[in-house]
Amino acid sequence: MDLSTKIFDAEIINNALKIEDTLIISDLHFGYETSLNNQGLMIPQYQFDRVLSSLENIQKKANAKNIILNGDIKHNFGSISKQEWKEVLSFIDYLSDIYVDIKVIKGNHDTFTQYILNKRDLILEDEVILDKYLITHGHAIPENISENVETIVIGHEHPCIGIRNQERVEKVKAFLKGEWNGYNLIVTPSFTPISHGSDILHEKTISPFIEDVLEFEVFAVEEDEVFPFGFVKDILNIEQYENY
Repeated sequence: MDLSTKIFDAEIINNALKIEDTLIISDLHFGYETSLNNQGLMIPQYQFDRVLSSLENIQKKANAKNIILNGDIKHNFGSISKQEWKEVLSFIDYLSDIYVDIKVIKGNHDTFTQYILNKRDLILEDEVILDKYLITHGHAIPENISENVETIVIGHEHPCIGIRNQERVEKVKAFLKGEWNGYNLIVTPSFTPISHGSDILHEKTISPFIEDVLEFEVFAVEEDEVFPFGFVKDILNIEQYENY
């Protein structure tokens, strides 16, 4: 398989999407470990280092000048944890040494993220227009869409696909390609390494942009490779046949 695949002229590079000279990543969920620890699930705080390592590998291939963080930069809804303060600021500082321009889009988890971004003079935006692309988090439909927009890019959904491996089901993160209301639609996977996401074959979708997931094409990403799986409806038909 090639290390990259095009969707509507946008390039898949691992869990990132490249449009022209700009990288787009979504759903980092910094602070997720603290939230899980508070729920009694004791896991080490490893996410930050793995995010940096993954992004470094992506940037080596992409050589992008700019980056867009498409929502859910931090995890907690109603507060800012010490981990979130530290990691979001450190991440912005890391990006500032590499990218000319950094834009941050507000996700449904970003209730208090602006307070952190104020320390780096960045502003949360509801959406970003990039040529003929509209980038928005995906938890809500924008009130107005520019007439020049042809393709919408969202996160929020955390799509993945469950692949049977002998007696186990392995979850693999995936991009989705489809349409919404006459626009091309790209759904990006989450960038957090803690969770693979929601299996689109067996779990309900949550974004209002996804009206019928059966009509979407799946591009799974695993270890720098992209695997086009075809349409969700065809994958389900094959799965039902094999289980018959």
